[in-house]
Amino acid sequence: MAEFDIQKYMTSGVERVIKDAMKATLKDPRESVFLMRFAKASRKASDRRAAHGKEGLHVPPFLIASITSRCNLHCAGCYSRQNNATEDCEAHDQLTAEEWGRIFREADDLGFSFILLAGGEPMIRRDVIEKAGEFPDIMFPIFTNGVYINKRYFELLDKCRNLIPVMSIEGGRESTDARRGEGIYDKVIANMDAFKERRLLYGCSVTVTTENIRDVVSEEFISSLSSRGCKAVIYVEYVPVTEESKELAIDDDDREFFADELARLRREHPEMVFISFPGDEKSSGGCIAAGRGFFHINSHGGAEPCPFSPFSDTNVRDTSLRDAIGSGLFRTLVDGGLLNDDHRGGCVLFEKRELVEALIRDKE
Repeated sequence: MAEFDIQKYMTSGVERVIKDAMKATLKDPRESVFLMRFAKASRKASDRRAAHGKEGLHVPPFLIASITSRCNLHCAGCYSRQNNATEDCEAHDQLTAEEWGRIFREADDLGFSFILLAGGEPMIRRDVIEKAGEFPDIMFPIFTNGVYINKRYFELLDKCRNLIPVMSIEGGRESTDARRGEGIYDKVIANMDAFKERRLLYGCSVTVTTENIRDVVSEEFISSLSSRGCKAVIYVEYVPVTEESKELAIDDDDREFFADELARLRREHPEMVFISFPGDEKSSGGCIAAGRGFFHINSHGGAEPCPFSPFSDTNVRDTSLRDAIGSGLFRTLVDGGLLNDDHRGGCVLFEKRELVEALIRDKE
């Protein structure tokens, strides 16, 4: 069997996302101009990643950056709170805006195309988001609950088109408010209408569970998003954080149904981009965390395989982003084949977290 080429797979995935996004914004000249410029920058970034690859350094196209540990909501089943990575108040020793700026600059030089800003609630850290706006060759999807979006943010997003809000929604009002809190659905819908009125690009993220899987791929739900100007939907499979919540995690039959529906949506709604995470890992040669396709930097600077596997042996405060990519933990996970192991749920590293913890202990 031919060896799987992760660089080729991820590069083609980036190109497809950009191509689909350009199709989705053909009627909006400002967004089309931005995406054409970004497509050019993305090709150059891909060339830089390929050049690094020839030197033995695999640079992934995606980085997930949790820029704060603070969140204003208490969403049911939140993996981040369960991992003690999210709190009501800002924890001490968070990375400063200047430190994040250095990371963004190194990411730009290395050839990263996308940096996903997460938290906690990332829009609490306006200073970091303003810093991200200074790097137009990188696209920054901002995974937000939408509560902090206001007039000042609309002005910033209009000025810096590389900042793309991705608001969380769980389907309709009942399911969204049940998980995120009363009134959140109405706030997100109001934001959507405001984005459409201002002709600003935005997307939505959906946590897929056994309770909402059919609703969130329904024509009624997708058409409602499309009519409000939503250009991207990012589906994230629910990862159980307790034994009691395992019934919310979709199984292989659900995943097959979802894959078929996703293919249908891509055919029938070319005005939107649909992304599934982690998606079918078999098509990507296994889990793409730990630097194969992306990795995660937490709010304190720890370089982790992914947000669902909050273990680290490297901190970007103490080393460069380039060195963090090749951390001992990442190399062990990739070279040892753990990312390709069979598993029941959507996240192999979360399911095998005891093995990952053991690897960290062995290195101490």
